[in-house]
Amino acid sequence: MEAVLRNVACTVELLAVAAHSSVVSQWDEQTVSRAFRWATYCEHIYIRFHSNPVIRGVLEKQLQLTNHSLKEALPEYNEVSFWDLGRCQNLLLLWMLNNSALPISIMKMLFETRVSVNNINSDYEDVRGLCSQLIQCRSACKVLHHLLGLPTVGAEAQVQGEMLMERLEFVLSQNDDSRWAEDFLSSVLQEFEGAAQHLCPVIAAALQTTTDSAAQTASQNFLLDWLQSQHGVLQHMCSALPSKLLADLAKKHQKFRGAFCKLLKKWASEMEYRINEGEWIHTATNSIVSFQKMTEHFLTLFEACPSIRTETEDELQALKISDGDFDVRGLSVWGDLLLALSNEAHSSGFFI
Repeated sequence: MEAVLRNVACTVELLAVAAHSSVVSQWDEQTVSRAFRWATYCEHIYIRFHSNPVIRGVLEKQLQLTNHSLKEALPEYNEVSFWDLGRCQNLLLLWMLNNSALPISIMKMLFETRVSVNNINSDYEDVRGLCSQLIQCRSACKVLHHLLGLPTVGAEAQVQGEMLMERLEFVLSQNDDSRWAEDFLSSVLQEFEGAAQHLCPVIAAALQTTTDSAAQTASQNFLLDWLQSQHGVLQHMCSALPSKLLADLAKKHQKFRGAFCKLLKKWASEMEYRINEGEWIHTATNSIVSFQKMTEHFLTLFEACPSIRTETEDELQALKISDGDFDVRGLSVWGDLLLALSNEAHSSGFFI
């Protein structure tokens, strides 16, 4: 075990060098190959021990010690968590490319589209064209998701979503106090601070993961409860993600369905009619939700969850009546919303 801890610590130090040190200016292909070999080693360690609470705890303590010493030496250093070990190759590649000291020759090698014949029998793991391979894989994922008619959150977000659920399940299993899990999710939120567009697909992917046990179901329920308490995250998530993906989440999770419906009605109540523009506009200056987008959200939701159609339609009708039951455009957002839903539904062949 001492050897494993030493190897993990050395690999984390290697990541720090790749990200922040000018030493990478001296790296050649063999050095880069060895670096990726150690990154692969850490990914194997994650896969082997992520479900072992005892060994995982020992590894996390080692990471804390290594992170602390590296933070003292490099103030700009980003700490590496046990979760990050599962994506060590991605981190290495990303941090290398962000280091201005990385030689142009290495960058060209990573983006090569053809493997050199002289490298086929190399003793080192072939890293030539690694970036090109990743680009091709991502493109293939997008094409396959499109052909299968599946809403995509991206391959990286799917991996991060699965890892998020694994980590949350582990935290919940270690302590009955929910504050530990809340602190963990808060740390994830802090990590994505200023980059909500990246966090939202990760949360969506986490909620889409298959649950094969009571513990996994409990983890998803906890994430849903937390999401409902984080109004800013929920609002950004529902405004940024595709309608089809949101509808699928609503179909799978009753809690998300209720929160999504409530948010849609909240958005509608915050709209005002601009006579000059001839349309309903959300009063928040930074809102990216249009009346048309809100209508699309409702229609897609009704198609995915027909059971809530009648109840929601009755609620909208009651709100329209409370506004005076006007049928004139621009007087009631609820009346115009019902009319838009009816028109769009008939034009698409979906009747409400």
